[in-house]
Amino acid sequence: MKKMTLVACAAGVTFLVASASIVQAQPALMSKAWVDGMCDAWNAEPGLTQNLDGWIENDSDRGYKLMRIYRRDCPESPWVQMKTAKTGDGVLCVESGWATDEELTGADYVMFAETSRWQEMGEGLYGPMKGMMTGRLKFKGPKFEAMRNMGPFSNFLLLVGKVPGDVDACPEIVAGEPTAEADMPEILEEDIPGELDEGALEAVQDEGGADDSGR
Repeated sequence: MKKMTLVACAAGVTFLVASASIVQAQPALMSKAWVDGMCDAWNAEPGLTQNLDGWIENDSDRGYKLMRIYRRDCPESPWVQMKTAKTGDGVLCVESGWATDEELTGADYVMFAETSRWQEMGEGLYGPMKGMMTGRLKFKGPKFEAMRNMGPFSNFLLLVGKVPGDVDACPEIVAGEPTAEADMPEILEEDIPGELDEGALEAVQDEGGADDSGR
């Protein structure tokens, strides 16, 4: 009986150690490994792949849109980006990784927030409209276009909570990974308003375009 108890205890310890290893193995939220998972999650979400035909048409004649995101409380970390394009299977994430030094156009997006705010939006505590109105989610890009696509925008933010990521560690570049050597947060943050313009919101609401799912 004692021998069986010892075996059971040993098995329990092994399970706990293995579980801890799995948790520790999670990539940092908004690292390259994490955004690669975000890209896969986008492609598995019909609310994004099948509902953005009009949105993807605004691509500055490049055939794709760029979305760059980062955690405001990790100022020394590089940004990550996703490249989305229209394909035969819908609007897919076709490439992901550290942000490059490619110049953004008026069709592209930059979003950042404190880690805790990303978590809140990822849990569905509130959606993108409230996030932007309160300044919790900072945003640079085609504002009216974003507000007309609040349903997919909400789906995108919910994916942040579904893709496992370590919120206690800031993203770091692994040796050999390509990335742009630029202090983009300091440059762009000055151009991003603290809160969404209420006049713009009212204009879109009058057209029936804004929907934040009641959050």
